[in-house]
Amino acid sequence: MRGADEQQGAVFSYVSAEQRIAADHPLRRIREFTDAALRALSGEFDRLYAAGGRPSIAPEKLLRALLLQVLYGRRSERLLMEEMEYNLLFRWFVGLEMDERVWDVTVFTKNRERLAGGEIAQKFLQQVVEQGSELLSDEHFTVDGTLLEAWASRRSFEKKPEPADRGRGARGRKLLRDTHASKTDPEARLFRRSRAGAARPSYLGHVLTENRQGLVVGACVTQSSSRAEREAALALVDGLRRRAASITLGADKGYQEERFLAGLRQRGVVPHVAEYAVNSRQWPNGLRAEERNHPGFRRSQQRRKRVEQVFGWLKQSAGLRQVKLRGRRRVEWMFQLAAAALNLRRMQRLLPTAV
Repeated sequence: MRGADEQQGAVFSYVSAEQRIAADHPLRRIREFTDAALRALSGEFDRLYAAGGRPSIAPEKLLRALLLQVLYGRRSERLLMEEMEYNLLFRWFVGLEMDERVWDVTVFTKNRERLAGGEIAQKFLQQVVEQGSELLSDEHFTVDGTLLEAWASRRSFEKKPEPADRGRGARGRKLLRDTHASKTDPEARLFRRSRAGAARPSYLGHVLTENRQGLVVGACVTQSSSRAEREAALALVDGLRRRAASITLGADKGYQEERFLAGLRQRGVVPHVAEYAVNSRQWPNGLRAEERNHPGFRRSQQRRKRVEQVFGWLKQSAGLRQVKLRGRRRVEWMFQLAAAALNLRRMQRLLPTAV
């Protein structure tokens, strides 16, 4: 006789989530690095929250949940909250008990906005970088930028009701950004990286990486423009916690501009910027002979291409090909958090396990 498919739900469970997670699971090391960084940011969290009132979502739990969204490529916070109901690994990493209720997605989003206003992602990235300081190069770095599609469409661009009398182009010429703006995301701009590509509503994401392991030591997001990459590169260099008097900076041909090279020299940075094959009036090369013949120039150009691996992971795995947030500040917040998640992912493999 065929047996019945009887199913009886257990009333009690005597195995905790901690016991269910494998001892060598990668998230264990990532949780250690994350908790250390969050402890260092405790004072920053205190300044963002009132002393009294109803308790909100703990900022530590909220950030751990957002890291899971990036590390596992969940496309939305709603899907993340749904999966956290039954995924014991997610519950353990965030710090939720087995029977603890998961937050409503609207409440989760509002609490995330509080952290975005406090520049927590940038400070969290800095704390992660400090934990991996033994892996970092002291002298050799690379900078590059990439296009991030905005959460808006071309059809959302409309004429401004009162455009400025003088544009921001050469000799006051009016540009598209002076006359049109997206009603969905007003800070996004129509931009294309080459003449062959189509102009899309977008932002530009910039990263500064060190050349030894390719870890991200600085990240920011700007509005799209032809000068934004070079301006952001100088800002990232200024924000770098330098441990050497003189450093090198590798970059592609898009950074081959005299004002940018002069800015690097004023900051004590040796430019290792790729040059055009033919030096012409339209595309001049600005490197000096000693910079071009620097012993590390060729090595910097070889290492420079590794920054594309960072952009590939951020767009493909972390889901930042088209950022599902609106406004430059929110996009930058998520971009920096994703850069920190990439560092954590690499550090758990590179740093030796404590005995």
